[in-house]
Amino acid sequence: MKRRRWLVIAAAVFGLLVLLVLLAAPFPRQILTVDNGSVKTDVMVVLGGFAVERPQRAAELFQAGEAPKIILSGSGDGLVNRQLLQKIGVPENAMILEDRSISTVENAKFSILLLRQMGAHKVIIVTSWYHSRRALATFKHFAPDLQFYSRPAYFGYDTKNRQVISGFIHLEYFKLVYHWLRDGICPL
Repeated sequence: MKRRRWLVIAAAVFGLLVLLVLLAAPFPRQILTVDNGSVKTDVMVVLGGFAVERPQRAAELFQAGEAPKIILSGSGDGLVNRQLLQKIGVPENAMILEDRSISTVENAKFSILLLRQMGAHKVIIVTSWYHSRRALATFKHFAPDLQFYSRPAYFGYDTKNRQVISGFIHLEYFKLVYHWLRDGICPL
């Protein structure tokens, strides 16, 4: 009897989460995006994902003086992002490569090790706008003693290019809930 009761409760909670995701789907900008605005920090972390807009955004922020150093996080895509940043004019000595991570959780864990070695306290996270809430929550979860800020790239933010990334947007809602339940990473 107790087992059946727990199954009913679990099914109800899961159903409620699915309903919330479906209700949230039409409002990705308001729900998924976090942008803390201009801020001066010790370093920025650019998350991989083979998205060219992320290193472009990092170059803008670097040239605006928001951070003097850039950690490029991601297995494979960190190298690609370094090449893109070099072409844009970011000096090699301003970049640090973290090339072991293959997920947002690993981006955070491995980058935080580098941040601690550097003695960084204030950090900008650069990712895509629809990934910014989860990325920021993940870094804060694993290093609550550091100050993290989100400065996302905005490709596809307008409705004209939204179709190109709509699959990523819809998947992001499920990833938010999944990591909240599995890892305790609260996106609020």
